[in-house]
Amino acid sequence: MADDKSKKDGRDWAKVSASEPYEVSYFAKKHGLTSEQAREIIKKHGPTRSDADAAAERMKK
Repeated sequence: MADDKSKKDGRDWAKVSASEPYEVSYFAKKHGLTSEQAREIIKKHGPTRSDADAAAERMKK
């Protein structure tokens, strides 16, 4: 089921969804990764944005 874009209570901002193409695309572009690399990071390190961001930064080094 698609996200309800009318609900803006802040619960969703701290997570990255590997099943939402636009979120994977944004995450990949933000870190200079391919979509597949982004999905792997999200699946391996979990959907918590801070954990996934840290893993992507380590991957770039």
